[in-house]
Amino acid sequence: MIVGVLGAGSMGSGIAQVAATAGHKVVLFDANQKALEISATKLKKVMDRLVEKGKYSIEQAQTIQDKIQYGKSTQDFASCGIIIEAIIENLDIKKSVFKELESITSKDCILATNTSSLSVAAIAAACEHDERVIGIHFFNPAPLMPLVEIIPAIQTSETVKNNAKDLIDSWGKKTVLTKDTPGFIVNRVARPFYGEALRIYEEGIADFATIDWAMTEHGGFRMGPFTLMDFIGNDINYTVTETVFAAFYFDPRYKPSFTQKRHSEAGWLGRKSGRGYYNYAEGSTKPEPKKDDALGKEIVERILIMLINEAADALFLNIATREDIDLALTKGVNYPKGLLQWADEIGISNVVDYLDSMYDEYREDRYRCSPLLRRMDAKSATFY
Repeated sequence: MIVGVLGAGSMGSGIAQVAATAGHKVVLFDANQKALEISATKLKKVMDRLVEKGKYSIEQAQTIQDKIQYGKSTQDFASCGIIIEAIIENLDIKKSVFKELESITSKDCILATNTSSLSVAAIAAACEHDERVIGIHFFNPAPLMPLVEIIPAIQTSETVKNNAKDLIDSWGKKTVLTKDTPGFIVNRVARPFYGEALRIYEEGIADFATIDWAMTEHGGFRMGPFTLMDFIGNDINYTVTETVFAAFYFDPRYKPSFTQKRHSEAGWLGRKSGRGYYNYAEGSTKPEPKKDDALGKEIVERILIMLINEAADALFLNIATREDIDLALTKGVNYPKGLLQWADEIGISNVVDYLDSMYDEYREDRYRCSPLLRRMDAKSATFY
């Protein structure tokens, strides 16, 4: 099968590399010719590094690069069996592109979007044969991150869903199936990792460095929330939060933070701008955390229980299976363990009691307990 990839940014280029490494001929196209040239140059550097590390021989690396054809127009997608779109997160632009792709390709070609936040059903609606459209959401960088969310729209046929999942599985990825709802699994369930950390800071309970220290030292997370937001980019992370908040009809659980908004407005975007929650200028030093173990454990408990509540609600609303929710968070954002498994270890009754105490204190819907947790507590049930 020939794989088409539309968009030669870091995500599209990464997907092209993954498909070529899996043995497919790939057509990579971007309306910006310069982006294609940069993509080819970067891929050569990546493959050269992999050769140096002994991952591939020179011949193998060259074979992978030779499998990628840099297209001159969308007409070069005509013989593709699947096209994965990885362009700007703009619904109108995506719909226009999918309508064009449908007119170029055969009726059996799967049309996939790599969107992380937009409705797959809305994108599919642009096509006359909307049953062939599906969401295939890779995580950045695509060659390194094992998780891929497979998102069938309500229009997507079972055949397309199964074929898309089988194909991505054959590329060595860990796939999870999720409903076409805002944020899918990862960008929905992970919101409190950032949002509650920001709330803790805004209440003056701890500073950025202390919260990050708590989550890595006591929580076992690979990165603290502020380090991670600086890595992602405050503009990107804030936009995703704002999008999810609006998509859920302004549910207070997903309310954005003024702290992050101001950092984004100031151009303090994180590593890429040289300043975010931390200063990355040459010669700058990272602030020292307050290493108070009792405080650290309180911070972890608050953020973790909010994450568990979100994961439980995703299961309650049949967004994904228990196994796929836990797999998504461990493989998509490197959490130390699945949140539902973690809930069992903490004790469902302890989770419910904590959420109820927070709700009693704040009287905000942000802290409402998932009905699933409350029902499980009443029956002394566990997730596993």
